[in-house]
Amino acid sequence: MKKIVFTALTIIISFGAYAQKRNEFKGPAYKNYKPWQHDIVPTVVYTVVEKENLTGPEYKNQKVWESSNTEAYKKITVGTKRSKLKGPAYKNYKPWLHKEEDRDS
Repeated sequence: MKKIVFTALTIIISFGAYAQKRNEFKGPAYKNYKPWQHDIVPTVVYTVVEKENLTGPEYKNQKVWESSNTEAYKKITVGTKRSKLKGPAYKNYKPWLHKEEDRDS
């Protein structure tokens, strides 16, 4: 029992150790690291567009060959045009005038 618990704890700790980035820096290089001077490629995150949930007789009587097996993905974006504004432009931003711009960015 102790071996199983010890193995599980070792695996969990190793996941945390390997999950961190910038582990190649030590000492003064780590202390003086300036993230704005290094190019980091942003990770694109997608989510599955919600599918139609069938229940009851509709689920029982659905035809497999009539449904498509492809899933639609939607790109998740963080931030809008307003989040980039500063000062009075941020304060006086009117979202009802910029609906299409916010949706595209």
